[in-house]
Amino acid sequence: MKQRISAIEAQIERIKQQLAELTELRPGTLTRQYTVCGSPGCRCKAVPPQKHGPYYHLSYTRHGRGGTRLIKKEDLALVRTAAANYARLRRLVDRWIDLATELSDLTLQQRAALRGGRASASKRR
Repeated sequence: MKQRISAIEAQIERIKQQLAELTELRPGTLTRQYTVCGSPGCRCKAVPPQKHGPYYHLSYTRHGRGGTRLIKKEDLALVRTAAANYARLRRLVDRWIDLATELSDLTLQQRAALRGGRASASKRR
C-alpha cells in the first residue's frame, strides 16, 4: 500500500508540473465552415459549388453561457493552441482528481488498519 501511495504522489507531482507549463488557455471547439450566399450568379451556386470560406468559429461555454466567435486566419494558430491547452488542462485536472480520490481512499484504509491494529493489541492485554 505504501508503494502505491508513493506512486500516486509522484504522479500528482508530475501533473502539477505539466499544469505549470500550460500558457495560453481558451475553452471551446474550433470549426471550419463554408457558406452559400444568396446571389443568383455566384460561384457558390455552380455545379459543383465553390462555397465561400473557410471561416473559422470558436464555440464555447463558460459559466453556463455559450458563445461563438469568428476567428481570423491570422489568429487561428494561437486560438488552436489555446483551445488544445485548455483541453489538456481539463484532462490533467480530471486525472489529478482521480488520483487524489484513490490516494484519499488508501490513506483512510491505512488509518483504519492502524486503528484496528492498536485496538486488537489493547484487547490482548
